[in-house]
Amino acid sequence: MTELKTGDQMPDFWGIDQNGKEWTNQSFKGKKLVIYFYPKDNTPACTNQACSLRDSYQELKEKGYSILGVSMDTEKMHTRFSEKFSLPFPLIADTKRKMIDAFRVWGLKKFMGREYDGIHRTTFIVNEKGIITHIIEKPKTKIHGEEILDLIETS
Repeated sequence: MTELKTGDQMPDFWGIDQNGKEWTNQSFKGKKLVIYFYPKDNTPACTNQACSLRDSYQELKEKGYSILGVSMDTEKMHTRFSEKFSLPFPLIADTKRKMIDAFRVWGLKKFMGREYDGIHRTTFIVNEKGIITHIIEKPKTKIHGEEILDLIETS
């Protein structure tokens, strides 16, 4: 769904996480990043995805990757979600859709015959130079951490 492509520069962004900390693309200058966009805290698929990334966090960290989650949920909702599932990475509260629009992951969705606008679950893997090396447009939520590790090990 995203118009961004592998080889594109990661868009500039700014956001606040569940702890009130500010993050920008410059926060990750010279670092590798997994930035994932998801629809909603505490829903089955989003919980599976976050927990899979939590379970792969140490291995990704050892390979030099930071993880950043983004949804339209509030800081307060992110705090509860993060604490409930012991998530070791920041979750950006993009309530005004600035990052979502910058990464172009908002659009028409279909579910059970109904059409609506929403966040397309999408993950971007970014190298130290801020270049997008991989885009996963339909992540396998239950094994998303492993999916990312497989991708970065084979490239």
